[in-house]
Amino acid sequence: MSGRDWVLHVDLDQFIAAVEVARRPELRGRPVVVGGSGDPTQRGVVATASYEAREFGIHSGMPLRTAAKRCPEAVFLPSDPPAYQRVSGQFMATLHRFPVVVEELGWDEAFLGARTDDPEAMAAEIREAVRAGTGLSCSVGIGDNKLRAKLATGFAKPAGTYRLTRDNWAAVMAERPTDALWGIGRKTARRLADAGLLTVAQLARADPDELAARFGPTQGPWYRMLALGVGDTEVSGAPYVPRSRSRETTFQHDLTDRSEIGEHVAALARRVARDVADEGRPAHRVAVKVRYAPFFTQTHGITLPTPSSDPAEIERAALAVLERFEYDRPVRLLGVRAEFGET
Repeated sequence: MSGRDWVLHVDLDQFIAAVEVARRPELRGRPVVVGGSGDPTQRGVVATASYEAREFGIHSGMPLRTAAKRCPEAVFLPSDPPAYQRVSGQFMATLHRFPVVVEELGWDEAFLGARTDDPEAMAAEIREAVRAGTGLSCSVGIGDNKLRAKLATGFAKPAGTYRLTRDNWAAVMAERPTDALWGIGRKTARRLADAGLLTVAQLARADPDELAARFGPTQGPWYRMLALGVGDTEVSGAPYVPRSRSRETTFQHDLTDRSEIGEHVAALARRVARDVADEGRPAHRVAVKVRYAPFFTQTHGITLPTPSSDPAEIERAALAVLERFEYDRPVRLLGVRAEFGET
């Protein structure tokens, strides 16, 4: 195919909520919240919220009870992973029919490596094909690298196309806050602000040595490269491989007994071990997440002496990690994660 090389980022709009609305057309236009058992009187967190629900300040990770307070008229639905997996398969199959390299990023997004003279025309074809194949809308970001394509998708939402390249990077991004960059979250943005770096332009002009001294020899200069719009241009067609397997449970009543907490962590570790066995790859690291009441979360982990799929070893490691936590407040959520090494 003639033309120049482009990176396209394709992202299904409000994926989980959109799947639910497609199954229940009468919910279209209403605020829909998906998560947990779908009962906002019970503990659980928001998996996703429709655009209508987001207007009330509802977002992923928020407690369902908080979401219900912000929007009492919202429709709450339980999460249905098998249904989302089916639609995800249809979405990816649609993308693979195009003359592009597809790098799957999970259920609902992918990078495409494309050679074309008209990336906007290709994006329009992709959006139409995805709608025909899944019944859902998607947004497409066009860039000269992955970073810019990913950020462009944010400007394209919902159901649009946007191009972000070296040519318009400064005009679009310079005066935006640093957490507008893919890879910089709110905590890092606050640390950058403490250093007097409030905008993307200020970070781009920062001294690399000073950034290295303040944020570390790798992270500091990397933040500046993000602000300059530098990113990877290679799209890999290798099959998507999960980096970890995890299980977690939110309890309807806070846990205070340490032995009971240990029993739950052991049970979660055994479930994760079964997932690891199904994956066919040994775990290199085991981590435990504890969310205390009301909503403070800590995570600790250890690297295994040797990679292992042994359930007893994964359980032992999880219980060893659990010893690193303080028990000065009630526990509302426990999670165990097994991480795989590089493949």
